[in-house]
Amino acid sequence: MTTPEEPERPRITILLVDDEALVRAGLRMILSSAPDLEVVGEAEDGTEVVDRVRALAPDIVLMDIRMPRVDGLRALALVRALPHPPHVVILTTFDVDEHVFEALENGAAGFLLKDTPPQALIQSMRTVASGNAILSPTLTGRLSRTYGRRVPDDLRGRMATLSERELGVLRLIAQGLSNAEIGSELFLSEATVKAHVTHILTKLGAANRVQVAIAAYRAGLVDDEG
Repeated sequence: MTTPEEPERPRITILLVDDEALVRAGLRMILSSAPDLEVVGEAEDGTEVVDRVRALAPDIVLMDIRMPRVDGLRALALVRALPHPPHVVILTTFDVDEHVFEALENGAAGFLLKDTPPQALIQSMRTVASGNAILSPTLTGRLSRTYGRRVPDDLRGRMATLSERELGVLRLIAQGLSNAEIGSELFLSEATVKAHVTHILTKLGAANRVQVAIAAYRAGLVDDEG
């Protein structure tokens, strides 16, 4: 129950997708402990995801990367192809899973390890629902090492369309900062930062902030120190 000092948070609805019933049960228990989070459904395989999303319209799909029949990568593509798709957060056992980067490139809003502490899991759902990405220092360092010298031919042209202010915002997005934190860093209002982020997404043809971060690393705008 909220207090006058703690306004009620908007409700965030979540679809759980994992082939292990015990994992789904554990996630449901953790997420349901937060008053603003609601698990509206479950699926045990990627074949069920699209129908569940259409029926339940969740804000977030929290989905295992490795499942039988239709895995998380294929299910991600199917979800991303829907009109007004939900955010997709990938679950993985190992953060060195090569499929994680493929998922991020293809529109996932971030990834979480299955042993993520409960409070961090809850906060991650709030972060994603607010339009921000899950970009940990570990992830950004790996992005730098993975993409620092790999610049697609068309990326430089798209980067050239960004203003100096947009490039500054882009660098901070790649470091995992939220709109509020970027505003504080650059002395801008949060609304102004949000407008810059929208322009950056459009100019780069990116689905979300994770893809923007990958573009920044590929273009060499962020170094190992972030």
